Amino acid sequence: MKTLATLLLALSLPGSKFAAAPREPLNLLATRQARQPGMWHMAENGHAVFCYGPVMLVKHPTGGFQHVATFCRGDHPMVPLKD
Repeated sequence: MKTLATLLLALSLPGSKFAAAPREPLNLLATRQARQPGMWHMAENGHAVFCYGPVMLVKHPTGGFQHVATFCRGDHPMVPLKD
């Protein structure tokens, strides 16, 4: 019991904190993600989107064509573009 009280007292005194383990130096080049080539495009809704794939013409079922950018950042496989 005295041992536990001594340990708790020693930990509560200022300057008796445990030393943190030294960190390994960060390798900034390894932590950065590799940049993928791509382009910024203006979407039909007025927002800029960054896409990795080519711009294509897609035929609408109602007739006519629309430019779309493919493989865009986020969860958008195809984004209609403003002409």
